[in-house]
Amino acid sequence: MPAPLSPATIALLAAAAFVAGLVDAIAGGGGLVALPALLATGLPPHIALGTNKGQAVFGAASSAISFWRRRVVDRDRAPLGFAAGFVGSLAGAWGVLAVPLRPLRVIVIVLLLVAAAVVLARRDLEPRPRAMTAGARAAALAAIALVIGGYDGFFGPGTGSMLVVAFAVVFGDALTRASGNAKIVNLASNLAAVLLFASRGVVVWSIALPMAAANAAGAAVGVHLAVRNGDRLVRAVVLLVVASVIVKLAVDLARG
Repeated sequence: MPAPLSPATIALLAAAAFVAGLVDAIAGGGGLVALPALLATGLPPHIALGTNKGQAVFGAASSAISFWRRRVVDRDRAPLGFAAGFVGSLAGAWGVLAVPLRPLRVIVIVLLLVAAAVVLARRDLEPRPRAMTAGARAAALAAIALVIGGYDGFFGPGTGSMLVVAFAVVFGDALTRASGNAKIVNLASNLAAVLLFASRGVVVWSIALPMAAANAAGAAVGVHLAVRNGDRLVRAVVLLVVASVIVKLAVDLARG
């Protein structure tokens, strides 16, 4: 395990976690704030990844509970979405060393560009429920949660944004409701990953727990802002997060 960090460094990490929780609650992408902060302290990458999941799961839980209490979650969809997201993430975390990251980054950049185009094109923000049978809705939900949950366990950047766009396109969710539904799947994918990482001993809880408290507080603020300001705020933050992920992945590709 790495040497203990100073209280000042942990305080700065907690501040980063607050911002990460706020952003993640609205549109996903909090890992773009928290993970670079952890890496900047000199933690080995696998320790930084595990510790990031250790703190992020608390923010994901805070977001999911807050959206649930505000009734911005389709409760009939939640159990299946949670289960499929959990299984997908667990499989993705187990397979994280099996696939090279370079081709995956290219695929994700393309997917995120498509997601950004969909959000920009979605000018009518009123819900548009799709005419689907119960079986078709269940199959679509399971597929979305399984695939994107698997991606979160394997790699991660942009998971929340991709879930928001997928639910908006496939089910016709308004963006605020899509964000609430996304948090159920994202909680499951974070939980599965942190259980696996913790079992491997790569979560530094002395760092993760202070960050987790800040992340959960930021998530509560983010949910309040999302519900109060509606789809316009969610759309703006989704686009900002998607653009940030695309830039980060493109830089990673350029650096090899």
